Amino acid sequence: MKVYGIKNCNTVKKAFDWLGENHIEYEFHDFKKLGISETKLEVWSSQLGWETLINKRGTTWKQLEPERQVLVSSKSEAFRLMQEKTSVIKRPIIETEKGILLGFDEAAYKKLFGIS
Repeated sequence: MKVYGIKNCNTVKKAFDWLGENHIEYEFHDFKKLGISETKLEVWSSQLGWETLINKRGTTWKQLEPERQVLVSSKSEAFRLMQEKTSVIKRPIIETEKGILLGFDEAAYKKLFGIS
């Protein structure tokens, strides 16, 4: 299982805490240090939709000039932005053999990992 995100993100920290409390091992991929490939964005986009991957409520999106925000109206432009400014990607993204989770939702985590 792999967790993608940014180490100092509060939502990622919540996911780390929950996974630790439930003794679930994971590998961490830090967007800030390792970036993200177009191939990986394509995989996520095919399952979640590229629009879902962009965190439009976050600081990175809000700091973009309106002209740049308007340009993000296609998958190719969205991928370009997400590779250039990885902190605009909604996080964490958790990949497992059973599926992908986006963000932190305790109920969804419990369901995916079979915890009651």
